[in-house]
Amino acid sequence: MFLNRFYFPSGDREFDFFLSIKRKCYDNFYPFQVMPRKGLTQLDFEPITILYGGNGSGKTTVLNVIAEKLKIDRESMYNRSSFFEDYLALCRFEMEEEAPSPSKIITSDDVFNFMLNLRALNEGIDMKREDLFEEYLDAKYSNFKMRSLEDYHQLKKVNQSRSKTQSKFVRANLMENVKGNSNGESAYRYFTDSIKGRALYLLDEPENSLSAERQLELVSFIEEYARYEGCQFVISTHSPFLLAIRGAKIYDLDESPVDVKRWTELKTVKLYQQFFKKHENEF
Repeated sequence: MFLNRFYFPSGDREFDFFLSIKRKCYDNFYPFQVMPRKGLTQLDFEPITILYGGNGSGKTTVLNVIAEKLKIDRESMYNRSSFFEDYLALCRFEMEEEAPSPSKIITSDDVFNFMLNLRALNEGIDMKREDLFEEYLDAKYSNFKMRSLEDYHQLKKVNQSRSKTQSKFVRANLMENVKGNSNGESAYRYFTDSIKGRALYLLDEPENSLSAERQLELVSFIEEYARYEGCQFVISTHSPFLLAIRGAKIYDLDESPVDVKRWTELKTVKLYQQFFKKHENEF
């Protein structure tokens, strides 16, 4: 455990702040007035804590506020306003111990950017493959006249190409292609590479880009790292697979006031249950 509690300003505290400021004209005071609508003033954490809720429930805002207040490392930009620092000044937290340097927040944008970088790399590799294919054909079907040492090396290339199929020739001259990973595999790899051991990790909807099988693998990975590697996780999600993580404390941000619930009590999970029950005769 690193993070024990986090305190958000109450509605009265926010009201006092607005009375105290000199700025009178503004159209965006985010993240003010998000938590009071939820009756949320305090979160108590466990080794695995889950923030559940639909779109607009505030779960991503909660993660961003916690990450910025604790100065947790992050990669991608996030939605904020000129009032963000003022809001952070009104927040408090209690730590068991300071979170080590590997601690970070991982968002969907981080995963998406990682996959875009891989795609750009793959496109470069694909072009190299096409270049090698053309080189194979040139070498295989060219007529040679031995006039120099360069011609000798070209002849060796011809002999090599004739002794191999086209695919073998390309593989023999091409670096291992990272394109073997699908988007889901690449996204999963990003999480496993980013979570390096004993630290605090904030995960914003990690189920995005992951298949059901990969989500279950991520669940096992999170449970293992929480239990054996001393990691603490705060996760925002509405995935039933992640909501079923053993021992997780779940806050339902769709409720007002926010309430702690079992995963089987959550609206999304109940919808899945009703859907499969309706179609159970089709299995």
